[in-house]
Amino acid sequence: MRIGELASLVGVSTRTVRHYHHLGLLPEPERLANGYREYRLRDAVLLSRIRQLAALGMSLDELRDVLADDQGKDLREVLQELDADLARQQAAITARRERLAVLLAETELHPDSVAPPDMTAVLRDLIPEESAFARLDRELLTLMSNVADPAVSTEFVDLIRPLTEPAALQRSHELYRRLDELADVPLDDERLAALARDLADHLPEGLVRPMLEHAEPDGTTWLETVRDGMTPAQVEVFRLLIETVKGRV
Repeated sequence: MRIGELASLVGVSTRTVRHYHHLGLLPEPERLANGYREYRLRDAVLLSRIRQLAALGMSLDELRDVLADDQGKDLREVLQELDADLARQQAAITARRERLAVLLAETELHPDSVAPPDMTAVLRDLIPEESAFARLDRELLTLMSNVADPAVSTEFVDLIRPLTEPAALQRSHELYRRLDELADVPLDDERLAALARDLADHLPEGLVRPMLEHAEPDGTTWLETVRDGMTPAQVEVFRLLIETVKGRV
């Protein structure tokens, strides 16, 4: 058989046959005196086997492993591994579709709606829409939850959830309001230090140590990372906040 006849018999293109030659999956057949490849039945059987295994989703390395064993002794193990991998993919797709269904059921979608569900619930309660500083906080928390390891994100949500309890929530909104009101005051305004102390008193105990652990990881603070969204007075409040909680630990 010529290459076109082989390809037609198995149901692939001649380009696919040449590609499998290039990858080393399908050995090059003997050539006739005129230079044409001469394919035989065993080439067609091997090509059809490659096609079927590739259709199952096997990687090139897996195909090589299976084809290298003429007795097929490893085929069951490879197929079991492939089945397990497909099961994991199916579970992941199911979880994503379930999450999409929850989002699509919401009456109003917000930019932070795509954050993990537990973080979305906390943000919805904690962040007052009318506060400019709260909107910055929302962006920072959403970013953190989107890029952090899911386990870390869940742990962080658990740390800030006490702020959404009814009594604490009212206080949280009041502190956001004060951060907005003092946004443009001079840095020596005494109200900044008072606000820093009140914020320190309001922080859940479990949140203080992680905040300090990330305050100076390499000579710069997390405050340096987020200060572009704050006014100088607000930056000063959080600098004083760090000093205050350091003195209490």
